[in-house]
Amino acid sequence: MLRFPRAVWLFGWVSLATDAATEAIYPLLPFFLTRVLGAGAVSLGVLEGAAEAVNSILKIVSGRVADRARRKRPLVLFGYGISSIARPFIALATTWTQVFAVRVLDRVGKGVRGAPRDAMLAVWTTPATRGAVYGFHRSMDHLGAVVGPALASAFLYFYPDQYRTLFALTIIPGAIAVTLIFFVPEEPAVVSRLSTAEVTATPIRRTPNGAETPLPREFTAFMLVLSLFTLGNSTDAFLLLKLTDVAGTARFVPLMWAALHVVKATVSVFGGSWSDRIGRRMVIAIGWLVYAMVYAGFAWSSALWSLFAWFMLYGFYFGFAEGTEKALVADLAPAARRGFAFGVYTAVQGLGGLAASVVFGVVWKAYGAGAAFSLGATLALVATALLFVAVPRTQAV
Repeated sequence: MLRFPRAVWLFGWVSLATDAATEAIYPLLPFFLTRVLGAGAVSLGVLEGAAEAVNSILKIVSGRVADRARRKRPLVLFGYGISSIARPFIALATTWTQVFAVRVLDRVGKGVRGAPRDAMLAVWTTPATRGAVYGFHRSMDHLGAVVGPALASAFLYFYPDQYRTLFALTIIPGAIAVTLIFFVPEEPAVVSRLSTAEVTATPIRRTPNGAETPLPREFTAFMLVLSLFTLGNSTDAFLLLKLTDVAGTARFVPLMWAALHVVKATVSVFGGSWSDRIGRRMVIAIGWLVYAMVYAGFAWSSALWSLFAWFMLYGFYFGFAEGTEKALVADLAPAARRGFAFGVYTAVQGLGGLAASVVFGVVWKAYGAGAAFSLGATLALVATALLFVAVPRTQAV
């Protein structure tokens, strides 16, 4: 890990600072929206689902632009800048629709930066280190999500109920993240010889009529299976809402969220490296099975201690699946089309998440939380079975 290129480390610190800002707010949003601003479960689902959908659709556009751009860093800088400026404005919100507008703008920034950043990271990897690099990057994300909620909890301990002040202060780590991006190198001199040769040898090919050739069938098959999984992958805000309801207060929810990200950060490094050895498909499947178990646990558990245990296990899903899914996308997509491929990947996640979050909120309201969580668990199990049918093992390494 210590031998990672400087750019990989810098992007890791950028993600840590950004997530510290984002995750200082996120675990408090369900309480802030439902208890302070008076929103309901359906509104919560629409807000989070729509925000992620906007983020994901923009990643397709930014990915295509990044594939054609000689320099990807300006897109990344612009995306992080938008989020860092928008995020603190939640402090001024007086209705859930205003929070919706800020969250969408924040996700616009994420949508602009995500695919170009992931494509830049791919340049500093080889097939043998790809899982480790993406796992490390996700681990730094999750470390930021430990720091942010921990600082938020400390702040609320000394300044109870000062949620708006806390939200405004997130401009500080956001500014740090934007500053660090200026130090991320993008010159050919820092790119490994193997990666440079790979990019040079795989230009964007076009059909006789001038259109770009489609991405490989294996990539499309993976996206179809992922679409089914994401239909059951609703926003984590619902997990936090149930924890808040059972705990009876939101004061300690940020600490639970931070503890979850300790698990995420630890397992992400192991999960990504493990996929370099035993194959992407197997590690993703393990992560999805863990997801199904957690949602089943939330469906049938009512005690805070058992819900917290399931919540900690939830971190293993992220640790196994997140970085490994990105590594598989990089495996399957030609180097010259990785920006677009990562855009498609995140669009599938976001649009599926929008549908999942809205449906989850409706089912929760009509039939209760147990039915909603059971639906998510069932879809995850079906998707895991189809993963072994759609994605050949030879394509998962």
